[in-house]
Amino acid sequence: MTDFDWDNYSLETQAIRAGHDRTHEDEHSMPIFTTSSYVFKTAKEAALRFTGKEPGNIYSRFTNPTVDVFQKRLALMEKGERCLAFSSGMAAIMAVGMGLLKSGDHVVSSRSVFGNTVLMFQNYFGKFGVETDFVNLTDPAAWEAAIRPNTRFLFLETPSNPLIEIADIQVLADIAHKQGCLLIVDNVFCTPVLQKPLELGADIIVHSATKYIDGQGRCVGGAVIASDEIIENSIYPYLRTGGATMSPFNAWVFLSGLETLAIRMKAHCDNAFELAKWLEQQAGVAQVHYPGLVSHAQHELAKRQQNQFGGVVSFELAGGRDHAWKLIDATKMVSITANLGDVKTTITHPATTTHGRLSSEVRAQVGIKDSLVRISVGLENIEDIKTDLLIGL
Repeated sequence: MTDFDWDNYSLETQAIRAGHDRTHEDEHSMPIFTTSSYVFKTAKEAALRFTGKEPGNIYSRFTNPTVDVFQKRLALMEKGERCLAFSSGMAAIMAVGMGLLKSGDHVVSSRSVFGNTVLMFQNYFGKFGVETDFVNLTDPAAWEAAIRPNTRFLFLETPSNPLIEIADIQVLADIAHKQGCLLIVDNVFCTPVLQKPLELGADIIVHSATKYIDGQGRCVGGAVIASDEIIENSIYPYLRTGGATMSPFNAWVFLSGLETLAIRMKAHCDNAFELAKWLEQQAGVAQVHYPGLVSHAQHELAKRQQNQFGGVVSFELAGGRDHAWKLIDATKMVSITANLGDVKTTITHPATTTHGRLSSEVRAQVGIKDSLVRISVGLENIEDIKTDLLIGL
C-alpha cells in the first residue's frame, strides 16, 4: 500500500490502515517481527546500512518493521513528519531531554506535570547541570518571564494531571518561538483524536502509549513526534545508542489500540462528561475539575482547542484524605489503580500515588489537595459507574 497518500485520508482511516506495506505473504493483519537482527545480502550492503547511506533494517534496538508501522501511523495521526517509539512514556521524555539538552541549559516546565516528570527534570537532568524552573500552567506571563537566554524548551501537559487544567498551546508556542525555544506538549490525555498540538504551534509531542493508545492496560510504551530534522539530529541518535526501545510485540498491541482509538475516545468523553455533571450535584463533593463544565476556568479554551473534553475527571471532597480513601475503598467495581486511559474505570488518590513522591509544599503549589480524587472514566455503563461511586459518597 506504498502508493497511497495517507495524508488525504481521515484520522480514523489512518489509524486502521496507514503504514503497513504487506510482505510477500500478503497478510491482512500486521505481523509481529520478533527478530533481534537482520541478514544482509553482501558485506557492502551491511556497510551501507550501518553508515546510513542505504535505508533498511539493521538491528531491532532501533529498526524493526512492526515498530516502524506504529511510528508511521502515529506520526500521520498527529500531523507530524516523524515519530520514534520508546519503551515507556518516561523513556520518551528522557530521550527528548538527552537529545536536546547539554550542561548549562535551562528548561521551563509547567508545575502541573506528572510527578515523575518533575523528578526527572530536578533529580536527573539537574545532576548534569540542567536547571528547570516550574511555572503556573495557565499563566502565559509567568512562562515568558521564566525564559532565559539559555532556555532550550518549554514543557507542559495539557490537560494537566490530575487537575485537568488547560494551557493555550498557540499562545505558549508564540512565546517560545519569539525567544528561540521549542515547545514540547505531552498529549497523553487527549491523543490526536481530541487535540493536535503541532497544528497549534508545538514543536514536539510526547506520548505515553500505555494510556489511551493501548486502551486496555496491556503494555507499556511511549513515543515522540516531531520534525524529521529534530528526530534525525537529536532524538534518533539517543535511541540508537541508549536503547530505550519499544518491543515489536508492544508495538503490535498499540497498533491494535490505534484502530479503535477514535471510537473509544468519543465514548470515554461522553461518559466522563456525564459523570462530571452528576458529581457536581452530589452533596459530599466540594469541587469538580472537568473542562466540559461551564464552571471550569478554561472551559472556553477547551472548546476551541479540543474536539471533546477528555476522559479524566477529578474532584475534591468536603473532607480530607480519610474521606478520599473511604470513598475509594468503598467502590466495588471501579479499579483502584493509578493507570488511566483504560476501558475499565480507574480511581486513585493523586496526593499519595501519582504525585506522592513530591513534597507537600510542591503539591500545595500545584493545588493537589489530600481531598482530591482522580477518576479515569472507562466504557462501562455510566449508571453502573455512578452507582459504584454512590456507595462511598
